Amino acid sequence: MTPSYLSRLLLLSSASFFVVLMFFAALVALIAPAAIRRASTLRPRRAARLLLSLRLLPAALAATVVTALCVPSYLRFEPLMTNEQAGLVSLTAAILGAAILGLAIYRGCSALLRSALYLRRSDGRESRVEGETVWIVPQGAGLALAGIWRPRLLISEGALAGLSSDQLAVALRHEHSHRVSRDNLKRLLIRLAPAVFPRLRTLEQEWVKHAEWAADDRATEGDGERSAALAAALVRVARLQSGMAMPELMTSLVAADEDLAQRVDRLLDAPTVAETPNRRFETIAFASAVLLIGGLALNLRLVHVLLENLLD
Repeated sequence: MTPSYLSRLLLLSSASFFVVLMFFAALVALIAPAAIRRASTLRPRRAARLLLSLRLLPAALAATVVTALCVPSYLRFEPLMTNEQAGLVSLTAAILGAAILGLAIYRGCSALLRSALYLRRSDGRESRVEGETVWIVPQGAGLALAGIWRPRLLISEGALAGLSSDQLAVALRHEHSHRVSRDNLKRLLIRLAPAVFPRLRTLEQEWVKHAEWAADDRATEGDGERSAALAAALVRVARLQSGMAMPELMTSLVAADEDLAQRVDRLLDAPTVAETPNRRFETIAFASAVLLIGGLALNLRLVHVLLENLLD
């Protein structure tokens, strides 16, 4: 097979994406247990940041390598007229890379569509509750934050009637924390980042847990009465939402699959996590990635040679 210049570029890009993705995904999967243990020693907000960074790292690096290294080196050094053949290995890697990327895009688009349809069917009315602009919906939401760019805070009529003023206020503060942290956007990025190994999904689950804890902490700010009110609100909303599944890009006050007892106990026990100041883990990982990509960017001819070897 002798692909055209553009086809050859697409083939190399897809194959490179697959190779880089698998390499860094394997590396992240290898260190995932240590990272999760590390996260347990941090405050929830920083733990969530660490876990999210690792979850997105393989896809981010693969996309960066392709756009910042592979494509420029190919356009600079590859002659327009060439009779070089594409090998079976590179063709296989390119097909797998395209399949993985296509599936990731499908997952992201379908999640966006389901969330948009859910919002359209909610048929709520805008109101002001506890100083927050909310949409009161007839059923289903409990309390949830929906949307990416302009998140909308949904509250069901049942939750509005069933929660006391203190419980409602702290629950709204919790959802406001998710809005400030752009957690729905982070959920979309996770959907777009292929999880090629099970441990990447474990990192995702741990991120969800710590993101909820971080929102709890921001809502209560260490106040015992607020913590008790939020714990009671979680239990009541969980009963209202029993059996209801939310779209992936909605951040609900209580997720259907979370360990509610652990979260309530944490609020009532008001634990103090001693955060370790040592940041070597994150610093080494970030510096290694920057040095690798930066070093290759300074020698695009070497990158082109590597691509030629991949294609053969």
